[in-house]
Amino acid sequence: MTGPAGGRPLVGIVMGSDSDLATMDEAARVLQEFGVAYEMTVASAHRSPARVEQYVSGAEARGIRVLIAGAGAAAHLAGVLAAHTVLPVIGVPLAGSTLGGLDALLSTAQMPGGVPVATVGIGGARNAALLAVQVLATADPALRERYRAYKARLADEVEEKASRLAARAEPGMVPPHQGGRTP
Repeated sequence: MTGPAGGRPLVGIVMGSDSDLATMDEAARVLQEFGVAYEMTVASAHRSPARVEQYVSGAEARGIRVLIAGAGAAAHLAGVLAAHTVLPVIGVPLAGSTLGGLDALLSTAQMPGGVPVATVGIGGARNAALLAVQVLATADPALRERYRAYKARLADEVEEKASRLAARAEPGMVPPHQGGRTP
């Protein structure tokens, strides 16, 4: 599947099971927001290792520059992808197991030396896509400016929320110190 940005996909999103789709769709939405074309597939490190190897072995030739892998439980998908490519791999540990995703987090983050996988928090597909955008933006000034505008919007949202909270001041509430040194 290619994102609405058209053209060749730059990001490959791989998930271990279609039950992971609701979470991994968050990554797709972020890439759509930034106009980054992507492809998405299901491939399991344990149930379909040949499919994983086939997918990743052709990724670079298809124009993929960053891979995002979402998996739960043992969560070896990101590591298997990283073992077969020189492309950056971002792992998204998923919370489908009885351990609430802690096993997936540790399996994704604790890679052996020489096989790095950038790892976001449990269920952090949105952050994985934002990290992929940042990686791509290092070589794309227009994308870098879109990301800069996104960060400015985040800061503006916080200022707006802080203003709303300050406006609802209650008796006994002291407004926070604004800048400078604390008295």
